[in-house]
Order: sequence, then structure tokens, then C-alpha cells
Amino acid sequence: MDEVLSPLETIVRLTYLVAAGAFVIGLHQMNSPATARQGNRLSAAGMTLAVVATAVLLTVGDGEVQAGTAAWIIIGVGLLVGGGAGWITARGVKMTAMPQLVSLFNAVGGGAAALIGLDEYLRIAGANAVPPLETSVAVVLDVIIGSVTFTGSLIASGKLQGLIAGKPILIPGGRIITVTLAVIWIGAAVYLFAGNVSAPVLFLIVAAALVFGVTMVLPIGGADMPVVISLLNSFTGTAVAMAGFVIDNEIMIIAGALVGASGAILTKLMADAMNRSVLNIMIGGFGGGEGVAGGAGAEGATVREINVDDAAIQLAYAASVIVVPGYGLAVAQAQHAVRELAEILEERGVRVNYAIHPVAGRMPGHMNVLLAEANVPYPQLREMEDINPEFDRCDVALVVGANDVTNPAARRPGSPVSGMPILDVDHAKSIIVIKRSMGRGYAGIDNELYSDPKTGMLFADAKDGLAALVSAVKAV
Repeated sequence: MDEVLSPLETIVRLTYLVAAGAFVIGLHQMNSPATARQGNRLSAAGMTLAVVATAVLLTVGDGEVQAGTAAWIIIGVGLLVGGGAGWITARGVKMTAMPQLVSLFNAVGGGAAALIGLDEYLRIAGANAVPPLETSVAVVLDVIIGSVTFTGSLIASGKLQGLIAGKPILIPGGRIITVTLAVIWIGAAVYLFAGNVSAPVLFLIVAAALVFGVTMVLPIGGADMPVVISLLNSFTGTAVAMAGFVIDNEIMIIAGALVGASGAILTKLMADAMNRSVLNIMIGGFGGGEGVAGGAGAEGATVREINVDDAAIQLAYAASVIVVPGYGLAVAQAQHAVRELAEILEERGVRVNYAIHPVAGRMPGHMNVLLAEANVPYPQLREMEDINPEFDRCDVALVVGANDVTNPAARRPGSPVSGMPILDVDHAKSIIVIKRSMGRGYAGIDNELYSDPKTGMLFADAKDGLAALVSAVKAV
């Protein structure tokens, strides 16, 4: 027999449909930096609408879903604490710490979704009822994916923050542990799917998933963090969708599916940008952390150091300059300084563009977010495939803190970055690299670009070096 909805439930479900439409349109607008802010606002408005509709249903709904005083106190406290913490954190976080914040958001989302599934199963078990198979499947998938996301995201955030070593941390017997955890999942899931009701078995699944999240991310190096973050973001969305199936909430299913699907697509794009499979990255990423300072480039080759005045003359009299930003620019918070330099060059008639590598930084779109925050014109932010042909016609390529994504060694087999698509910086007529030292990138190898005869190394903090270039260009 078809379910008969009350007028209130009909209005709520229609509201959910409008909110879902806002999610879809907002997600589409996030494809472009020019419309990303508007898309973010639209998606937030859709979520606000969904929350308000759910609150109305809980307030005036029938006895089955109506919330009592205690429930509203818990909801209110949760909104105040969580919303307040989110507001304060978002307002105060530095752009360099944004990847860590995103990882923490992933952890919170995955953990919350797992708790929903766990709570619903305990409620059914407390009533001495046997959950339907579809509910058991959704609960098991929810707690596994959510728990893996929770601990995995915490480890990723710790690596990005420097609380945990960024290099791969190999766990003794790691493969045996992984296989054991998989056997536990399968055995416990089959037991529950067979119609058995057991809270301890479900808690065993949760514990195994929490451990798996740790063992999955620890062996992955810092260079693979953009892929890991997008993958965990996909996990978060999938866990939320599973939680929606558990409690029969359409808007959670839709929102979770959108996040899960977009995160999976982004993960594939990130992996392709590194010319590696997602499976290869998860089995064990490359990267050994920052190298030590030195005065030699690849294979002991020497580098050519230049001063600020030499660099300023090259930039001031160029017809075309391509800026290549990297994580060093983010660490130094030099996005405003690079924009100021670009504006001065444009006043002199120089054409300026920015070459954005998909995995530059520590999260997907890190450089786009950083430069957009400094109000760099969106048309100047050029993706790798679009900008690479222009390096051949470029007078000066200005590399600010980028390392592995510019290393010509990627074109040669036998290197840790072999096959990784890179920005063709070495095709420019002249190259200026602003870097604090000859430290290596996360791939743990020397960058052959630095020993190129066309390359001049300007050793300085990115922000200080750019500020000095601004003054020097003005004086030319």
C-alpha cells in the first residue's frame, strides 16, 4: 500500500527537493572560481532550508517524530557549540592551515555519520527487534566508512599540521593488519546480515574501521595529501548518504551522494594529475619530507644565484610573465605580495598569468583558493593543460615556492616523480625561482630545474622576496 503523507510531511519533502536543487546548482557553480562564492552561498542556503524544514517537522509533527524538551535542549546546545566553534575557526584560520581544517571537517562529518548508524542500530537492538536486511547493510557500511574517515582524516590533519611526520610511516606487519581487519569486517557483517542482532559485533566493526583509518593514511607521504583529502571527502559524503538510508532521510541521501560523487571524481582527477592510480597511492605514497639546505642541484650540479635587482630588471622588461605558485607561497602567506607585483608589472604593459598545477599545495584547489583570497583576477588563473603551451612564448617564469610540480625529472623514467604531468617551466626563455633554500620537495629528490642554465635562484622567504621585487621593479 502506498504511504499516505500528511500535509506537513508533503511540504517538508518538497522543501527538501528545493534544498537538493540548491545543492546541485551550487556544486555546479563551484566549478569556476568566478562563481564559486555564489555557489557556496547557494549550497549553504539550501542546507539552512533543509535544517529549518526538519526543525518544523520535529516541532509540530506527529507523535512519531515530534521532539521533546530534552531533545531540543540537546539540539540547541549542539548548534551553539558546533556552530560557534565552526564560526570562530573559519574566521581565524590562516590560509596555510586550510588543508588541515578541511581534514578536520572530514573527520567530524564521517564520525557524525557513523554515530547516526550506531545509534539507530542500538535503538533497534534495545527494542529486541530484528532490523531489515537493507537497514543492516546501510548501518554496517555507514559505520565502516564513517569510522575510517574519522581516524584517517585526523591522521591526515596531523601530517599537514606537522604533529605527525609528513613522510610515509610504515607499520610493521601493515599488510597482515589490513587483511585481518578486512576479515573481521566481512565475518561480522555476514553475521549481522544473517538476522542476528548484536551490539558487541557492531562495536567490533567500528573498532576495526577506526584502526584501518590509521593504518591506511600513516604510510602515505605528504605529496599525496591532495589525493587523500579528496578521497576522505568522498568517504564523508558516502557515509552521510548511508546514514540517510539508515534513518530514511532523503536530503541526507541526496547531499551525501553529491559530496561522495564529486569527491570521487576529484580524487580521480588528482590521481591523473600525478599519473598514478588511486590504489597505488593508498598502498603507499612517495615522499620523504623536506630535504636539507644545500648549494647543489640535481646530481651535484651547481646553481646560479641572482640578486633582487637582476630579477627585477628581467621582470620589468618582459613582455610575458607566468607566475608558478606553490606551497612555499602559502606558508609565507605571500599571495597579496605576488598580486601586488603582478599589478605593477601590468602597469608597465607586461602580460601576467598564473600557472596552477592540480596538486600544488596540500589540498585540491589550494592555489586557486589562496590567490582568489588575494583578489587575483580569475581569468589569470590558468590550469596546467591550458598554460603549458604558453611557456614556450614566455619571457620569464617566476616560480614561488613550487617544487615537485616543476621538476623536469618527471619526464625521465626511474625517478620517484616519473610520469607525473608537470608545468613546462623549463621551456620559458628565463626562469626565476624564489626559494628559502635548496630544500627538496615532498618527493625527496633534487629539482633539476634549479640547475638549468636559464634558472636564477633568488634565495629568500617568498613574502620578503616578493616585497623586495616590488620595490626594485618600481625603481627600474
